[in-house]
Amino acid sequence: MIYAAERIVQLVSDPEITSPEIRRLPTATPKVGMGVVEAPRGTLFHHYETDPNGLIQKANLIVATCNNAARIAMSVERAARSLIQAGQLNEGLLNRVEMAFRAYDPCLGCATHAFPGHVPLRVNIYDAHRNLVRQLLRSCGPSSASA
Repeated sequence: MIYAAERIVQLVSDPEITSPEIRRLPTATPKVGMGVVEAPRGTLFHHYETDPNGLIQKANLIVATCNNAARIAMSVERAARSLIQAGQLNEGLLNRVEMAFRAYDPCLGCATHAFPGHVPLRVNIYDAHRNLVRQLLRSCGPSSASA
């Protein structure tokens, strides 16, 4: 706690952090705006372009889910390979596979208006020759799972 208090004093005394130039408010109608924000889901990059009245005409957002897409896919695959044995799949296993991507994006359920265990999910099970053996679909909730 002492270190934290000492560090706070250092930070509030740092001219790079306390400078009025750290945040510049526009004095004219902005044409382009960009920003980067660290949020609970990860880093959010955003870029906006406006018309002469300052109304947004173009918005480009790169959210953490996009930044983490490759890692999410690898984790889901690894979880599925370790949990699904002999083609046996049930709702409990689906929920555990779902946990693999929630570790990266715990807000995905709210962002897609879905609740835990209610995320639309399709599981394809392939044999060693990449032939589809079985498919399990879950549209909106656990009761909609089918084989």
